[in-house]
Amino acid sequence: MKEKIFSYINNSADLAVELETGLTKLPAIAPESGGDGELEKCLFLENWLRAHGITRLERFDAPDERVKSKIRPNLIATIDGGDENKGRLWILSHLDVVPPGEDKLWNSDPWTVIRKDDSPGPRVIGRGVEDNQQGLVSSVLTALAFVSQGLKPSRTIKLLFAADEEVGSAFGIEWLVNNHRDLFKKDDMVLVPDGGDTKGECIEVAEKNILWMKFATHGKQAHGSMPDLGANAFLAGAILGFRLHKELSAKFNKRNPMFDPDYSTFQPTKKEANVPNINTIPGEDVFYMDMRVLPCYSQEAVLAKIDKIKSRIEKEFHVTVEYNIEQSTCSKATDIKAPIVTLLNKAIPEVYSVKPRPIGIGGGTMAAYLRNIGIDCAVWTKTQETLHQPNEYALLENILGDAKVFALLAIS
Repeated sequence: MKEKIFSYINNSADLAVELETGLTKLPAIAPESGGDGELEKCLFLENWLRAHGITRLERFDAPDERVKSKIRPNLIATIDGGDENKGRLWILSHLDVVPPGEDKLWNSDPWTVIRKDDSPGPRVIGRGVEDNQQGLVSSVLTALAFVSQGLKPSRTIKLLFAADEEVGSAFGIEWLVNNHRDLFKKDDMVLVPDGGDTKGECIEVAEKNILWMKFATHGKQAHGSMPDLGANAFLAGAILGFRLHKELSAKFNKRNPMFDPDYSTFQPTKKEANVPNINTIPGEDVFYMDMRVLPCYSQEAVLAKIDKIKSRIEKEFHVTVEYNIEQSTCSKATDIKAPIVTLLNKAIPEVYSVKPRPIGIGGGTMAAYLRNIGIDCAVWTKTQETLHQPNEYALLENILGDAKVFALLAIS
């Protein structure tokens, strides 16, 4: 069976380009980024899959009043396996993409796929072709390798094409876990092809906990020449940002070599404008922080320390500080001996001739939501790491190679 599957995949480069081209033509951008969601792209994919023989399809639409269709679609394709006693293999990709950014940085239209065969190898170029259409197309090629040849995988394959991953998954995997928990079973194995490295070595089994926070400092506006009549919200906010960075880093200082960087990070980032002129002491000031915390620490412990630092600033500068959690994810780790990791450790060397190793990452993926309900997940793909960049591209070698790895998991 493996030889037939691999032969089909080896001859599927043109099919991969066809699907990449059709998907890229339909920008699927979240309303937070100025888009209208994923429905058009999802409908195209549904029709394309049916036309190519993948007909067991289900839609789970999350309501969202901000988009024209009022829904954010999540599509699931199922390919039945031959052994019901084996845990099902889920492959989770996402439909949405990020905006292309500055047009002048692109060498071509970001929504029109360009195929090139020069260095670094045969590839497709366009927004979304790697993030996350490489994983999506690879998973589809795996399914087609079985369906088109009348072959049954050992274990049932479930392909999820989710909405809303790029801005937090509230209408995607998080919504599915909260509203359709029965879709997932404890013995499922889940692969998320949405992170990796250029060699295909890294299997992500853990994520730092993400905490994005907004801090609003309220003081008293005054003339720049008479600071004693006011309470400088900018000054208080700036020192608050510095102390949060310094004291949180010192308090939560453990290191874990599985991650890069191997420590928790607490970084002031975005800053909102305050007064429009130089000679006014601002009474209001707002800044944001991006915190990536090793999973050995709880969010509650971090927030408790933040409250202590905030209280000291309020007393020292005669201001009040409010904070809001803009985004928060807490994820359990996957055991490096879990079946999905064990099978990847066998499949990856067979296709790519590299030795896999487990890692942790600072970003968040869809895996976090399933790990937190007790389902083993791994994040893996062989990637050129051009995601979110101008002239994003995906190597055809990676699309086809990853499909072979997925197939080996399905027949194991």
